[in-house]
Amino acid sequence: MARTLPPYTDGPGILTVRDIVVFAKLSAADIDTIGAEFDTIRGDIEKSLGARDAAYIRRTIVFQRTLDVAARLLIAGTRSKVGLLAGTAALAYSKSVENMEIGHNVGHGQWDWMNDPEIHSATWEWDMAGPSAQWRYSHNYHHHMFSNVLGVDDDLGFGVLRMSRDQQWEPQHLVQPLRNVLLAVVFEWGIALHDFYSARDRADTEDGKNAARQLLRAKIGRQLAKDYVVLPALSLRRWKRTLVANLTANVLRNVWAYLVIFCGHFPDGAARFGPEVLHEESRGEWYLRQMFGAANFKAGPVLAFSSGNLCYQIEHHLFPDLPSNRMPEISLRVRGVCEKYGLPYASGSLTGQYLQTLRTIFTLALPNGGWRSLFGAAPPT
Repeated sequence: MARTLPPYTDGPGILTVRDIVVFAKLSAADIDTIGAEFDTIRGDIEKSLGARDAAYIRRTIVFQRTLDVAARLLIAGTRSKVGLLAGTAALAYSKSVENMEIGHNVGHGQWDWMNDPEIHSATWEWDMAGPSAQWRYSHNYHHHMFSNVLGVDDDLGFGVLRMSRDQQWEPQHLVQPLRNVLLAVVFEWGIALHDFYSARDRADTEDGKNAARQLLRAKIGRQLAKDYVVLPALSLRRWKRTLVANLTANVLRNVWAYLVIFCGHFPDGAARFGPEVLHEESRGEWYLRQMFGAANFKAGPVLAFSSGNLCYQIEHHLFPDLPSNRMPEISLRVRGVCEKYGLPYASGSLTGQYLQTLRTIFTLALPNGGWRSLFGAAPPT
Protein backbone atom coordinates (compact mmCIF):
# COMPACT_ATOMS: atom_id res chain seq x y z
CA MET A 1 0.00 0.00 0.00
CA ALA A 2 1.33 3.46 -0.89
CA ARG A 3 2.67 5.27 2.16
CA THR A 4 2.56 8.91 3.07
CA LEU A 5 5.69 11.02 3.18
CA PRO A 6 7.70 10.80 6.41
CA PRO A 7 7.10 13.48 9.05
CA TYR A 8 8.57 16.87 8.29
CA THR A 9 11.21 18.12 10.69
CA ASP A 10 11.26 21.74 9.54
CA GLY A 11 7.68 22.68 8.80
CA PRO A 12 4.74 21.61 6.65
CA GLY A 13 5.14 20.88 2.99
CA ILE A 14 8.76 21.93 2.55
CA LEU A 15 10.87 18.81 2.87
CA THR A 16 14.19 18.93 0.99
CA VAL A 17 15.40 15.52 -0.15
CA ARG A 18 19.18 15.15 -0.26
CA ASP A 19 19.42 11.48 -1.22
CA ILE A 20 16.78 9.70 -3.32
CA VAL A 21 17.90 6.21 -2.26
CA VAL A 22 17.75 7.07 1.44
CA PHE A 23 14.40 8.85 1.09
CA ALA A 24 12.83 5.97 -0.87
CA LYS A 25 14.19 3.42 1.65
CA LEU A 26 14.94 1.05 -1.22
CA SER A 27 18.08 -0.62 -2.49
CA ALA A 28 19.80 0.58 -5.65
CA ALA A 29 18.71 -2.67 -7.31
CA ASP A 30 15.06 -1.99 -6.41
CA ILE A 31 15.29 1.51 -7.84
CA ASP A 32 16.76 0.15 -11.07
CA THR A 33 13.87 -2.32 -11.26
CA ILE A 34 11.37 0.48 -10.72
CA GLY A 35 13.04 2.42 -13.53
CA ALA A 36 12.64 -0.61 -15.80
CA GLU A 37 8.96 -0.90 -14.87
CA PHE A 38 8.36 2.74 -15.73
CA ASP A 39 10.23 2.23 -19.01
CA THR A 40 7.87 -0.66 -19.73
CA ILE A 41 4.85 1.57 -19.12
CA ARG A 42 6.28 4.12 -21.53
CA GLY A 43 6.99 1.48 -24.17
CA ASP A 44 3.51 -0.03 -23.92
CA ILE A 45 1.81 3.35 -24.36
CA GLU A 46 4.05 4.34 -27.27
CA LYS A 47 3.30 1.06 -29.07
CA SER A 48 -0.43 1.54 -28.68
CA LEU A 49 -0.65 5.11 -29.98
CA GLY A 50 -2.84 5.38 -33.04
CA ALA A 51 -5.98 6.68 -34.68
CA ARG A 52 -7.92 6.98 -31.41
CA ASP A 53 -5.32 9.34 -29.95
CA ALA A 54 -5.00 11.40 -33.14
CA ALA A 55 -8.77 11.76 -33.27
CA TYR A 56 -8.79 12.97 -29.66
CA ILE A 57 -6.43 15.90 -30.19
CA ARG A 58 -8.11 16.88 -33.46
CA ARG A 59 -11.55 16.85 -31.79
CA THR A 60 -10.16 18.93 -28.96
CA ILE A 61 -8.79 21.55 -31.34
CA VAL A 62 -12.11 21.72 -33.23
CA PHE A 63 -14.02 22.03 -29.95
CA GLN A 64 -11.77 24.81 -28.67
CA ARG A 65 -11.87 26.83 -31.88
CA THR A 66 -15.64 26.43 -32.20
CA LEU A 67 -16.14 27.54 -28.61
CA ASP A 68 -13.85 30.52 -29.18
CA VAL A 69 -15.86 31.72 -32.19
CA ALA A 70 -19.19 31.12 -30.44
CA ALA A 71 -18.03 33.03 -27.36
CA ARG A 72 -16.89 36.03 -29.41
CA LEU A 73 -20.15 36.11 -31.37
CA LEU A 74 -22.09 35.99 -28.12
CA ILE A 75 -20.05 38.84 -26.67
CA ALA A 76 -20.31 41.12 -29.67
CA GLY A 77 -23.68 39.95 -30.96
CA THR A 78 -25.85 40.46 -27.87
CA ARG A 79 -26.73 43.51 -25.83
CA SER A 80 -27.59 41.85 -22.55
CA LYS A 81 -25.30 41.54 -19.56
CA VAL A 82 -26.15 37.84 -19.43
CA GLY A 83 -24.79 37.42 -22.95
CA LEU A 84 -21.65 39.30 -22.03
CA LEU A 85 -21.07 37.21 -18.90
CA ALA A 86 -21.81 33.92 -20.67
CA GLY A 87 -19.60 34.85 -23.61
CA THR A 88 -16.75 35.93 -21.34
CA ALA A 89 -16.95 32.71 -19.34
CA ALA A 90 -16.97 30.64 -22.54
CA LEU A 91 -14.01 32.62 -23.89
CA ALA A 92 -12.05 32.11 -20.66
CA TYR A 93 -12.72 28.37 -20.82
CA SER A 94 -11.70 28.27 -24.48
CA LYS A 95 -8.44 30.03 -23.69
CA SER A 96 -7.79 27.63 -20.80
CA VAL A 97 -8.29 24.59 -23.04
CA GLU A 98 -6.07 26.12 -25.72
CA ASN A 99 -3.29 26.84 -23.25
CA MET A 100 -3.28 23.65 -21.20
CA GLU A 101 -4.87 20.74 -23.01
CA ILE A 102 -3.60 21.87 -26.42
CA GLY A 103 -0.70 24.36 -26.29
CA HIS A 104 1.08 22.97 -23.24
CA ASN A 105 0.75 19.35 -24.33
CA VAL A 106 1.54 19.93 -28.00
CA GLY A 107 4.58 21.94 -26.87
CA HIS A 108 5.78 18.90 -24.95
CA GLY A 109 5.85 16.90 -28.17
CA GLN A 110 2.99 14.65 -27.08
CA TRP A 111 1.59 14.58 -30.60
CA ASP A 112 4.81 14.76 -32.64
CA TRP A 113 4.46 11.05 -33.48
CA MET A 114 1.54 11.97 -35.76
CA ASN A 115 3.93 13.85 -38.09
CA ASP A 116 1.23 16.47 -38.59
CA PRO A 117 3.00 19.80 -39.27
CA GLU A 118 0.03 21.74 -37.83
CA ILE A 119 -0.01 19.80 -34.53
CA HIS A 120 3.69 19.66 -33.77
CA SER A 121 5.84 21.05 -30.98
CA ALA A 122 8.08 22.85 -33.46
CA THR A 123 5.26 24.78 -35.14
CA TRP A 124 2.47 25.33 -32.59
CA GLU A 125 2.17 28.89 -31.28
CA TRP A 126 -0.19 29.30 -28.37
CA ASP A 127 -2.51 32.10 -27.30
CA MET A 128 -0.17 33.49 -24.64
CA ALA A 129 2.10 36.51 -24.29
CA GLY A 130 5.33 34.50 -24.39
CA PRO A 131 6.67 32.71 -27.50
CA SER A 132 6.24 28.94 -27.49
CA ALA A 133 9.86 28.49 -28.56
CA GLN A 134 11.22 30.19 -25.44
CA TRP A 135 8.79 28.30 -23.21
CA ARG A 136 9.73 24.93 -24.67
CA TYR A 137 13.36 25.22 -23.59
CA SER A 138 12.72 26.75 -20.19
CA HIS A 139 9.87 24.38 -19.34
CA ASN A 140 10.70 21.13 -21.14
CA TYR A 141 14.37 21.18 -20.24
CA HIS A 142 15.09 23.31 -17.17
CA HIS A 143 11.88 22.51 -15.32
CA HIS A 144 11.16 18.94 -16.31
CA MET A 145 14.73 17.68 -16.22
CA PHE A 146 15.53 19.39 -12.89
CA SER A 147 12.09 19.69 -11.32
CA ASN A 148 12.09 21.26 -7.83
CA VAL A 149 15.89 21.12 -7.52
CA LEU A 150 17.07 24.10 -5.48
CA GLY A 151 19.20 26.53 -7.47
CA VAL A 152 18.59 24.69 -10.75
CA ASP A 153 14.84 24.68 -11.43
CA ASP A 154 13.83 28.31 -11.97
CA ASP A 155 10.16 27.31 -11.74
CA LEU A 156 10.60 26.75 -7.99
CA GLY A 157 8.91 29.99 -6.99
CA PHE A 158 9.41 31.55 -10.44
CA GLY A 159 12.00 33.90 -9.01
CA VAL A 160 9.48 35.82 -6.90
CA LEU A 161 8.37 33.35 -4.19
CA ARG A 162 10.36 31.52 -1.53
CA MET A 163 9.11 27.92 -1.64
CA SER A 164 11.73 26.10 0.47
CA ARG A 165 13.30 26.68 3.87
CA ASP A 166 16.63 26.04 2.20
CA GLN A 167 16.21 29.16 0.07
CA GLN A 168 17.80 32.17 1.73
CA TRP A 169 15.20 34.40 3.40
CA GLU A 170 15.25 38.09 2.49
CA PRO A 171 13.07 40.97 3.75
CA GLN A 172 11.37 41.13 0.34
CA HIS A 173 9.76 37.76 1.10
CA LEU A 174 7.52 39.41 3.68
CA VAL A 175 5.28 40.56 0.83
CA GLN A 176 5.21 37.25 -1.01
CA PRO A 177 1.54 36.58 -0.15
CA LEU A 178 0.73 39.73 -2.15
CA ARG A 179 3.20 38.71 -4.86
CA ASN A 180 1.40 35.39 -5.06
CA VAL A 181 -1.91 37.13 -5.83
CA LEU A 182 -0.28 39.36 -8.43
CA LEU A 183 1.46 36.37 -10.03
CA ALA A 184 -1.87 34.57 -10.38
CA VAL A 185 -3.51 37.54 -12.12
CA VAL A 186 -0.65 38.21 -14.57
CA PHE A 187 0.55 34.62 -14.85
CA GLU A 188 1.01 34.61 -18.64
CA TRP A 189 3.23 37.69 -18.40
CA GLY A 190 5.26 36.19 -15.57
CA ILE A 191 5.81 33.05 -17.63
CA ALA A 192 6.76 35.13 -20.68
CA LEU A 193 9.45 37.06 -18.75
CA HIS A 194 10.60 33.91 -16.97
CA ASP A 195 11.13 32.10 -20.28
CA PHE A 196 12.76 35.13 -21.88
CA TYR A 197 15.34 35.41 -19.10
CA SER A 198 16.15 31.73 -19.58
CA ALA A 199 16.61 32.25 -23.33
CA ARG A 200 18.65 35.41 -22.84
CA ASP A 201 20.94 33.88 -20.23
CA ARG A 202 21.80 30.87 -22.37
CA ALA A 203 22.62 32.98 -25.43
CA ASP A 204 26.38 33.01 -26.10
CA THR A 205 26.51 36.30 -28.00
CA GLU A 206 24.92 39.72 -27.82
CA ASP A 207 23.23 38.97 -31.14
CA GLY A 208 21.65 35.92 -29.56
CA LYS A 209 20.39 37.97 -26.61
CA ASN A 210 18.95 40.57 -28.97
CA ALA A 211 17.23 37.85 -30.99
CA ALA A 212 15.57 36.61 -27.80
CA ARG A 213 14.36 40.14 -27.01
CA GLN A 214 13.02 40.65 -30.54
CA LEU A 215 11.18 37.33 -30.46
CA LEU A 216 9.46 38.24 -27.20
CA ARG A 217 8.61 41.77 -28.33
CA ALA A 218 7.15 40.49 -31.59
CA LYS A 219 4.96 37.94 -29.80
CA ILE A 220 3.78 40.48 -27.23
CA GLY A 221 2.98 42.93 -30.02
CA ARG A 222 0.89 40.35 -31.89
CA GLN A 223 -0.89 39.26 -28.71
CA LEU A 224 -1.78 42.78 -27.62
CA ALA A 225 -2.90 43.74 -31.13
CA LYS A 226 -5.15 40.68 -31.43
CA ASP A 227 -6.88 40.94 -28.04
CA TYR A 228 -7.01 44.68 -27.53
CA VAL A 229 -7.04 46.28 -31.00
CA VAL A 230 -8.08 44.01 -33.89
CA LEU A 231 -10.86 41.98 -32.25
CA PRO A 232 -12.43 45.00 -30.50
CA ALA A 233 -12.29 46.92 -33.79
CA LEU A 234 -14.09 44.07 -35.58
CA SER A 235 -16.87 44.40 -33.01
CA LEU A 236 -17.57 47.94 -34.27
CA ARG A 237 -19.93 49.70 -31.82
CA ARG A 238 -19.54 46.85 -29.32
CA TRP A 239 -15.78 47.28 -29.12
CA LYS A 240 -15.85 48.10 -25.41
CA ARG A 241 -17.65 44.84 -24.62
CA THR A 242 -15.09 42.86 -26.56
CA LEU A 243 -12.19 44.72 -24.96
CA VAL A 244 -13.49 44.09 -21.44
CA ALA A 245 -14.35 40.46 -22.23
CA ASN A 246 -10.90 39.75 -23.65
CA LEU A 247 -9.17 41.28 -20.64
CA THR A 248 -11.41 39.43 -18.19
CA ALA A 249 -11.03 36.10 -20.02
CA ASN A 250 -7.25 36.45 -20.02
CA VAL A 251 -7.21 37.12 -16.27
CA LEU A 252 -9.51 34.16 -15.56
CA ARG A 253 -7.35 31.91 -17.75
CA ASN A 254 -4.22 33.15 -15.95
CA VAL A 255 -5.65 32.41 -12.50
CA TRP A 256 -6.81 28.93 -13.54
CA ALA A 257 -3.46 28.03 -15.09
CA TYR A 258 -1.65 29.31 -11.99
CA LEU A 259 -3.93 27.29 -9.71
CA VAL A 260 -3.41 24.05 -11.63
CA ILE A 261 0.36 24.45 -11.80
CA PHE A 262 0.83 25.41 -8.16
CA CYS A 263 -1.38 22.53 -6.97
CA GLY A 264 0.83 20.14 -8.94
CA HIS A 265 4.15 21.33 -7.54
CA PHE A 266 3.84 22.85 -4.07
CA PRO A 267 1.41 20.94 -1.82
CA ASP A 268 2.81 19.12 1.20
CA GLY A 269 3.45 15.88 -0.69
CA ALA A 270 5.70 17.49 -3.32
CA ALA A 271 9.32 17.42 -2.14
CA ARG A 272 12.13 19.83 -2.97
CA PHE A 273 15.60 18.48 -3.76
CA GLY A 274 19.15 19.47 -3.03
CA PRO A 275 21.40 19.80 -6.09
CA GLU A 276 23.46 16.84 -4.87
CA VAL A 277 20.71 14.44 -6.03
CA LEU A 278 21.76 15.17 -9.61
CA HIS A 279 25.25 13.69 -9.10
CA GLU A 280 25.44 10.42 -11.05
CA GLU A 281 21.64 10.19 -10.97
CA SER A 282 20.42 6.88 -12.41
CA ARG A 283 17.41 6.46 -14.66
CA GLY A 284 15.43 4.96 -11.79
CA GLU A 285 16.40 7.81 -9.45
CA TRP A 286 15.31 10.34 -12.07
CA TYR A 287 11.90 8.68 -12.24
CA LEU A 288 11.57 8.71 -8.45
CA ARG A 289 12.59 12.36 -8.25
CA GLN A 290 9.92 13.28 -10.77
CA MET A 291 7.33 11.35 -8.78
CA PHE A 292 8.37 12.65 -5.35
CA GLY A 293 8.51 16.24 -6.63
CA ALA A 294 4.95 16.38 -8.01
CA ALA A 295 1.42 16.02 -6.66
CA ASN A 296 -1.94 15.15 -8.19
CA PHE A 297 -5.39 16.44 -7.43
CA LYS A 298 -8.53 14.36 -7.74
CA ALA A 299 -10.62 15.12 -10.80
CA GLY A 300 -13.41 13.66 -12.89
CA PRO A 301 -13.32 13.73 -16.70
CA VAL A 302 -14.49 17.36 -17.03
CA LEU A 303 -12.07 18.77 -14.46
CA ALA A 304 -9.24 16.65 -15.89
CA PHE A 305 -9.90 17.99 -19.39
CA SER A 306 -10.19 21.55 -18.09
CA SER A 307 -6.79 21.26 -16.40
CA GLY A 308 -5.06 19.86 -19.47
CA ASN A 309 -4.96 16.53 -17.61
CA LEU A 310 -2.41 18.16 -15.30
CA CYS A 311 -4.42 16.81 -12.40
CA TYR A 312 -2.13 13.86 -13.20
CA GLN A 313 0.99 15.92 -12.54
CA ILE A 314 2.93 12.91 -11.24
CA GLU A 315 2.31 10.94 -14.41
CA HIS A 316 2.99 14.01 -16.53
CA HIS A 317 6.40 14.45 -14.92
CA LEU A 318 7.22 10.79 -15.34
CA PHE A 319 6.20 10.83 -19.01
CA PRO A 320 5.93 14.46 -20.19
CA ASP A 321 5.87 13.58 -23.89
CA LEU A 322 3.12 10.94 -23.72
CA PRO A 323 -0.35 12.14 -24.84
CA SER A 324 -2.48 13.71 -22.15
CA ASN A 325 -5.54 11.57 -22.94
CA ARG A 326 -3.55 8.52 -21.79
CA MET A 327 -2.81 9.89 -18.32
CA PRO A 328 -5.79 8.21 -16.58
CA GLU A 329 -4.72 4.72 -17.63
CA ILE A 330 -1.06 5.49 -16.95
CA SER A 331 -1.97 6.64 -13.43
CA LEU A 332 -3.45 3.22 -12.61
CA ARG A 333 -0.16 1.53 -13.50
CA VAL A 334 1.92 4.13 -11.67
CA ARG A 335 -0.19 3.64 -8.55
CA GLY A 336 0.39 -0.09 -8.90
CA VAL A 337 4.16 0.41 -8.86
CA CYS A 338 3.86 2.68 -5.81
CA GLU A 339 1.81 0.12 -3.92
CA LYS A 340 4.19 -2.67 -4.89
CA TYR A 341 7.24 -0.86 -3.49
CA GLY A 342 5.58 1.18 -0.74
CA LEU A 343 6.29 4.50 -2.43
CA PRO A 344 4.47 7.77 -1.60
CA TYR A 345 1.89 8.98 -4.11
CA ALA A 346 0.77 12.52 -3.30
CA SER A 347 -2.85 13.20 -4.17
CA GLY A 348 -5.75 15.15 -2.70
CA SER A 349 -8.63 17.43 -3.54
CA LEU A 350 -7.94 20.57 -5.57
CA THR A 351 -9.03 22.73 -2.64
CA GLY A 352 -6.91 20.82 -0.15
CA GLN A 353 -3.81 20.94 -2.34
CA TYR A 354 -4.10 24.67 -2.83
CA LEU A 355 -4.70 25.37 0.86
CA GLN A 356 -1.50 23.46 1.65
CA THR A 357 0.31 25.51 -1.00
CA LEU A 358 -1.00 28.77 0.47
CA ARG A 359 0.14 27.68 3.93
CA THR A 360 3.65 27.15 2.59
CA ILE A 361 3.65 30.55 0.85
CA PHE A 362 2.59 32.34 4.04
CA THR A 363 4.93 30.30 6.27
CA LEU A 364 7.98 30.97 4.11
CA ALA A 365 7.23 34.68 3.92
CA LEU A 366 8.87 34.72 7.36
CA PRO A 367 12.39 33.64 8.36
CA ASN A 368 12.77 30.00 9.40
CA GLY A 369 12.37 30.97 13.03
CA GLY A 370 9.12 32.80 12.35
CA TRP A 371 8.27 36.15 13.91
CA ARG A 372 10.93 35.69 16.59
CA SER A 373 13.64 35.73 13.95
CA LEU A 374 12.48 38.85 12.14
CA PHE A 375 14.76 41.06 14.25
CA GLY A 376 17.60 38.59 14.55
CA ALA A 377 19.44 35.91 12.64
CA ALA A 378 17.29 33.09 11.26
CA PRO A 379 18.32 29.68 12.57
CA PRO A 380 20.22 27.40 10.20
CA THR A 381 18.22 24.89 8.17
